[in-house]
Amino acid sequence: MKALITGASSGIGRDIARYMSNLGYDLIIVARRKDLLEELKNDLKTKVIVEVCDVSNKENCISLFNKYKDIDILVNNAGFGVFGNFTQTDLTTELNLINTNIVGLHVLTKLYSKEMEKRNKGNILNVASIAGFMPGPLMATYYASKNYVIALSRAINKEFKKKKCNVKVSILCPGPVETNFNNVAGVKFGIKPLSSEYVAKYGVNGMLKNKEIIIPGITNKLVRLSTKIFPWKFMSGVVYHMQSSKK
Repeated sequence: MKALITGASSGIGRDIARYMSNLGYDLIIVARRKDLLEELKNDLKTKVIVEVCDVSNKENCISLFNKYKDIDILVNNAGFGVFGNFTQTDLTTELNLINTNIVGLHVLTKLYSKEMEKRNKGNILNVASIAGFMPGPLMATYYASKNYVIALSRAINKEFKKKKCNVKVSILCPGPVETNFNNVAGVKFGIKPLSSEYVAKYGVNGMLKNKEIIIPGITNKLVRLSTKIFPWKFMSGVVYHMQSSKK
């Protein structure tokens, strides 16, 4: 069994790689930092291929697929956030976010979905966020990107079910996690974050059980429930207040 994991050099992606290696999966670990990937490879128990690749580039994603078509599991984990008022955040950074969080994930999901459908088997785990169920003032582009990931993944999964195809798409939706995310985004968490090890294990186990929406942590499950109960306008105000406290 073989899995390809993007954003594998740190955080959730790194810990997904560690856990899946412990489960016996051979891995293709993908990120931009070769040194961190090589360091991770040395810690893993199974066969590991290091692939240095920036998935924000569409052509890179196509090349990655063409090089490694024969996989059983795709984990789209690469992504980052940007904090600030929409009119003040840097456009170039936001476009890079969109290309990483949306375009790269979309291209890889598209290509591997078609390949897996031919074989009538496979799993895709798209890493989104609890943010994907809410509006995101002060992190508008990031929240919107995770809304996209959830909507896309659920739609594809329904298509596979209607075709009685044995390809499953799962969405991991964590809240705050102990990773470098907040440093990159320039925010501080208002609630205690979960460990990336816990989130990684929870996410992989949920995917292997073919769960569609995977939400680790009681607090995050309650947040998800609140998005079903309260209107968008109310949640927008709550999120704004939460994000404002991170300044």
